[in-house]
Amino acid sequence: MAATADFTGGGITGLPAKPRSFGNVEIDEMIRNLVKASGCNASCDLIQELMVTALKIGQDRLSTADLKLFNRSLKEMHTAAKVFSHYIDRPKVAVFGSARTAMDNPDYRTAQAFASRMREKGYMTITGGGDGIMGAAQEGAGRADSFGLNIVLPFEQQANETILGDEKLITFNYFFTRKLSFVKETQAVALLPGGFGTMDEGFEVITLLQTGKARLIPIVLLDQPGGSYWNTLILFLREQLLARGLISPGDFRLFYNAVDVDDAVRHIVRFYRNFVSYRWVRKRLSIRLRHALDPQAIRELNHDFADLLAEGQIIARKPLAEEANEPELAHLPRLVLSPRRSNFGRLRALIDAINDAPLSRNC
Repeated sequence: MAATADFTGGGITGLPAKPRSFGNVEIDEMIRNLVKASGCNASCDLIQELMVTALKIGQDRLSTADLKLFNRSLKEMHTAAKVFSHYIDRPKVAVFGSARTAMDNPDYRTAQAFASRMREKGYMTITGGGDGIMGAAQEGAGRADSFGLNIVLPFEQQANETILGDEKLITFNYFFTRKLSFVKETQAVALLPGGFGTMDEGFEVITLLQTGKARLIPIVLLDQPGGSYWNTLILFLREQLLARGLISPGDFRLFYNAVDVDDAVRHIVRFYRNFVSYRWVRKRLSIRLRHALDPQAIRELNHDFADLLAEGQIIARKPLAEEANEPELAHLPRLVLSPRRSNFGRLRALIDAINDAPLSRNC
């Protein structure tokens, strides 16, 4: 499974590429020449736009604090993207959980076993790089198959022994650049028991999926054998948030409360059984598959998910014209539809149904 560079499912890929002008023809020409002289060999128009934005910031008389924030944020995102770019073809799972979990805690052993099993399935593991659940997951994954996204804190956070000194250990000053890297680079998320940080990271990912701001990926909730951590949270979600109409029933499709490690691994692997990725092209959604579906299966999907469609039907077709800028995916069969963007839990149900559907006899 190749990783996708656009975690928004087409929102970034579909942005116009025409570079922004500084508003001065001579300066625009100087910027183009400088970009060319720098050795830029891909997406140079976007490099030009970054430079224009930086120069316009210099015109705006912003505070030094703002300038330092912008500068450091961009450098952190650049460093992280550069590290991950060497592993773009490897699927990854992000593991969140408490830094305070002791090595003799069953949660620790659960995280260790989960990451080990995911490594066997070909996945690399991304954690916050600290101790506790993070250290356990990286022990299970091993140094070669681990990323650590550490954060500078006045207490509690330090790199664990497995990832310490590795080139895949990245240190962030800001939580928001760190969380962006987690969501942007991973193909699955596993949440284990943790404190405020784990809740923050977990709910942020679910919110991004719920609102369609990030592509759908499997999120598993994983507890120690016989544990009640996630069961208690889900009960609260049902009795308070759902009962008050603050969330929808379909939102519970956005995450999965796993029975055990094996169940969690199966859930993630199943999500990519046939589904590869999708891309929004205005109102249409192009779902890329490994294998084409049987025509009867597509008819059944149209019947079962008629409520999801804003117009038209689910049809099998070749890539849309707008997908030409992703030639590495051109060989994949597609299902194209125009869905309502009001219930992404229902879209997740469609992906599950696609993964279970019979394949074309020509496959």
